[in-house]
Parts: sequence; C-alpha cells; structure tokens
Amino acid sequence: MRRDGVVAGACLTAEADDAVGVYCVTTLPEQRSRGVGRALLSAVVNGFPALPMTPSATEQGRVAGVLRRHEGHVAVERGPAATPGPAEFTRPAAARSSYLGRMTAEVGQRSRLAAVDNLKVLLVAWVIGGHALLGYSAVGGWPYDEVNEVTFEPHVEAVLAAVLGPSGLFLMGTFYLLSGLFTPESVARKGTRRFVRDRLVRLGVPFALSALLVWPLTLWVAYRAAGHDVSPWWVFTHRDPLLDSGSLWFVEILLVFSVAYALFGRPRVTPVVLTGGHLVAVTAGVVVSTFAVRLWFPARSGQIGDLHVWWWPQLIAMFGVGIVGARSGLAQRVPDRMWRGSRVVAALAIVSVPVTAVALGVSDLAGQAGPFLGGWRWQALLFAVVEAVLVVGGSVWLLGWAQRRLTRDGPLVAALARGAFAAFFIQGPVLIVLAVAARPLPFPAEVKAFLVAAVAIAVSFGAGWLLTVRTRAARFF
Repeated sequence: MRRDGVVAGACLTAEADDAVGVYCVTTLPEQRSRGVGRALLSAVVNGFPALPMTPSATEQGRVAGVLRRHEGHVAVERGPAATPGPAEFTRPAAARSSYLGRMTAEVGQRSRLAAVDNLKVLLVAWVIGGHALLGYSAVGGWPYDEVNEVTFEPHVEAVLAAVLGPSGLFLMGTFYLLSGLFTPESVARKGTRRFVRDRLVRLGVPFALSALLVWPLTLWVAYRAAGHDVSPWWVFTHRDPLLDSGSLWFVEILLVFSVAYALFGRPRVTPVVLTGGHLVAVTAGVVVSTFAVRLWFPARSGQIGDLHVWWWPQLIAMFGVGIVGARSGLAQRVPDRMWRGSRVVAALAIVSVPVTAVALGVSDLAGQAGPFLGGWRWQALLFAVVEAVLVVGGSVWLLGWAQRRLTRDGPLVAALARGAFAAFFIQGPVLIVLAVAARPLPFPAEVKAFLVAAVAIAVSFGAGWLLTVRTRAARFF
C-alpha cells in the first residue's frame, strides 16, 4: 500500500476454499497510527466478503482487533494457525496478479471511503450545529423555536443567515449524492430482497422509533420546561405535522428512494460518464420541478410524516446523480474540470444570496420570507434557481473537496465515522435536553446557541460511537 506515492505497508494472504489466511501485516514505522493496517485489512475483507479471516498465530491479536472494528460485519476464525498449503503457493502467476490487482483496487476504495467518511462526519456535525442555532432564531426551522426563552438579535440573525444560510440549501443534497453513489453496488452485492430488508431495518426502524416514541417524548420535555401543561399524547396528536420524527425525515425519504431504486432501477449496459453539461441539465430540471412542486407544497410546509415534499426535486436529482456517477467513478474522484467549475458556480451562488437579499431590501427573514417559499411569484422562481444551482454545484464541489483534502485516516476518524449515523439519530433529543438545561442560564441567545451546538456535537458523536460499538443497537447504525 502507498500513501502519497510512498510505500506505507503490506500484508500477505493465502486463499483456500473455506478461509483466507492473513500473514505478515506490516506498517513502516513512520506510517504508523495513520490507519494503514486497517486499510490493508479492509482491502482483504472487501476482496473476500464470503470467507472468514484466519490470521496466523503471531498475527491473531492485531488482525482480530482491526477486523472487529471493520463495520462489525466480519467474523474472525480462531483456532489452529492457518498454514498455507502448496495449492496456495503454486497458484498461477496470473491468478496472483489478479488478486494483487483486486487488493490494490480495494486499498484505493478505502482511501475513497476515508474521504467520504470524513465528509459524512463534517456534514452531520454541521447539521447538528445548524439545528442548535435555528432553535434560537426568529425564522425558525428547529422545534425548540416553539418554546425558546431567548432569540437572536435581528441584525445578528441576518448576519448568520447570510454567512451560514446558503449551506443549508445544499447539505441535504450532498447526503443524497453520497447515498446514491453507493446504492447500486449495495443492491448488486446483496440482491433486491436482502437490500430491501436491510434498508427497512437500518432506516425504517430508527424512523418509526423516533416518530412514535422518542421525538414526542423529547418535545414533551421541552413543552413542560417552558410551562406548557401538555401530555406526550397531546404532543403526538396535535403538533403539525403528524408523525413528525425530528431530523429522521431524512432516513424516511432515503428509504423510499432506495427501495424504489432496488425494485425498479435498471442500470444501463454502458455507463454514463458525467460531464458539466449533464450537471447543467440536472440544475435546470431541479429549477423547473422545484418551482412546480412548490405551487402546491410551499417550502417549509408540513405533510403527514414530515415528508418535506417541497424538497423532493433536489433530493431525487442528487440521489440520481449519485447513482449515475457510481458507475463512472465519481466516488473515486470528481474530475478536475468539473470540480473547478462547480466550485466557481457554488461560490458565486453563495455570494449572491446576501447580495440579492440586500438589493431586495430583505432585512426581516421571519416576516419577509413568504413570497420566496412558493406560488406563482417571481421571488419563488428566483429562490428555486439559487437553490438548484447551490445543491448541484455545491454538492459536487464538496465531494471533490473531500476527495482532495479530507483523506486522512486513523483511529479517531474511524470512530467518528462509525458513530456518525447514530449521532444523526440521537441529535434531536440531545439538542432539546441541552437547550432545556441551558434555560436558567442568564446568557443571550448568541452565547447559548453556540454553547448548545458545541456540546451537542461532542455528546452526539460520543454517544453515537458507544451505541455502535458497545450495544446491540449497532445493527441499526
């Protein structure tokens, strides 16, 4: 294995009919504590998904420890040390070369996954922090705004909206782009039936648990802390929308898209190589479909199940871009020209948001946002254009940036990535409980919001990691 063109480590494997022997896992001293051994073993695991790993006696402790951390899916064979027989050492040179080629490819896959894992961690942390800030805003967007005790000063909220607001228009699209990139391979590997069953467990169970139990109880705590004499049943039946699940609407919609692809998706015989022209066409499609959908479902409107129908055009588009890009190597690397172009487009769109707001005299977000949210209005069309440009350009740029800048691997990164989905799941209760705990503090919203955000990110990822490695709930995360 090489890192930045320099040899970093190596290992030897011997394949038999019923097991794969793992020997001589070696990392150069200067490359240690950088995830090299884990990347090598991940390559072996991914190269032989149906066979148990059988480390030699001298390697059992180290290999077993690393394999146990490999997504929790690998069973390590223990017992007599595996001794490769003549068959393994007399395999044809072409077969050995083929295996080495697969192993090199899988190490490259691990490098890509490191970038994706790091990006996933960054996105989840950004979402948690953003929800914390929205809870103290006048414009709202997170349920704590229904009971908050303090809010941002108007000028502070305007600055935060100008600086941080544009990112909220494409972060969800980036999540769906990442999901689409890895869905086709997962369906092909598992088959339709197993894929659907796994998705129902991994996505459906957390959503149902949140919508039916966790989120109503969490909001009941918030209402009680604010002095409202209501019951959990009242919260469940009277809040709009019905079956609100907090932040878990994301997995509900992803479940729908994933199952639909597994049942009806048919990959093309010849992969489509994505170009800038394709992205322009997707952007135009998102503009038209978003404007049309919001004639009936304005932005931020509620539907049963909190379906966010007004966001579906961009989410479907980015999930589709991910599916198409999966076969053309987009997960491995966004082409330089496409990345640079998307970076310029995203930057211009981000800058245009505060400039346009100033030019249009928008200073009160809560009071002046209505015309932009939907209907036959030029403001709604303008918002659809900015949002489409940001979600397509911003998501592709962010993926390319991660592939070029967020490639570092190691124990901490692996732990954060392992707990990211669980952190996303528990962020709602964590944020509400922390905000309730901070109510008595004599601080303005400008202090409380950032304090709650910082603590919530740390607590969510810490608790998420514990859930995934220390409890039986790991199968859902």
